[in-house]
Order: sequence, then C-alpha cells, then structure tokens
Amino acid sequence: MTISEKKKLERNTFSKLRDEISLNQREDVEKNVKLYVDSFIKEYKNIGYIAIYWPLRNEVDIRSLKEKISLALPRCNDKNQMLFYPWDEKPLTKDYEGILSPNNSFSLSCNQISMILVPCLSVDKNLTRLGYGGGYFDKLRSDINWRNVPCIGVLTSNCVSEIPLTRAEWDIPLSGFITEKEIFV
Repeated sequence: MTISEKKKLERNTFSKLRDEISLNQREDVEKNVKLYVDSFIKEYKNIGYIAIYWPLRNEVDIRSLKEKISLALPRCNDKNQMLFYPWDEKPLTKDYEGILSPNNSFSLSCNQISMILVPCLSVDKNLTRLGYGGGYFDKLRSDINWRNVPCIGVLTSNCVSEIPLTRAEWDIPLSGFITEKEIFV
C-alpha cells in the first residue's frame, strides 16, 4: 500500500471520528486554545498576529479569539501556496480552494506571525499532522523561517492517534497540539 493510500484510509477514519464529536467537546477545545493563547501572550511582550483558520467540516471554531488579539487568516492561491493576511473588518472572499479569507493587498511575513493554530483531522504523539492532503501548511513550513513560528494543532481528543500516523518525507511535525483534554506543547 502506498503512502497516499494509507493517508486516504487515515483521513476516512478520522473524518468519521471527528463527525461524532459533540458541541461541548468542540467548545472545551476552544476554551483550552484560549487558555494557551492567553498564557502565550503573557509570556511574550511583542505579540504579532496569531494565524488561525476558517473552520470547515466540524473543525473546532476558534474565531472568537478575534475579540482579544489580532488574527490572520490564510489565503490559498492557484500555485498551491498559502499566505496569511490580517483579518480586518473588510468582507471576506473565497480563495482558490473556496474558503473564506481576507483579500488584502499585502500578506504578512513570518516575522509578523507569532503563532499558527492549524486544524487537524488527526495528530500523533510524534506531532505528525494529518490534514486534508493539500500540502499547504507543509509547503509553507518547508521554509525554515516559517518553520520557526510555533505551529499548534487544534482537534478533539478522540482524533489523537494512539499509533504513529503515516508520514511522507515532506510532512513537517507540529510544535504541539491542543484538545479538550490536554495542551501538549
């Protein structure tokens, strides 16, 4: 079985598990994300933007962080590239993947982003992330400057894999993950 076939099976398994989570579980993950972000902000003086995601398909919704801090959202283009843009008051438009995102004239550099919170279908204890297979986060983090920005997975505990996930050579481990039960950073 190829890496691609193994990952497809893993995606199917963890998509079904994620679909089973309750609203309370998602809200508890959101609370832990807020606790972690608050402690991160207290620890560092010059916090830039925190990059998040627009939630899809039962992903944990952490957009309420906007009440406290400056957020950035990703925008994907037709070159299989993802850049982050400030999430301001302008209306969002759909990007190349059909996901709502800012359509600002300037993207943010890795020096302006203090942390990336990324959705996960699954993650294992080696911090290997399973996403949808587009490769956007791995491609961004293949640049050493972006890899130095902490990248924290967000998911529910039932989607943390007890066994190592399939890993391709281009998969870059996360810095940690947050569930409703733990902050593993």
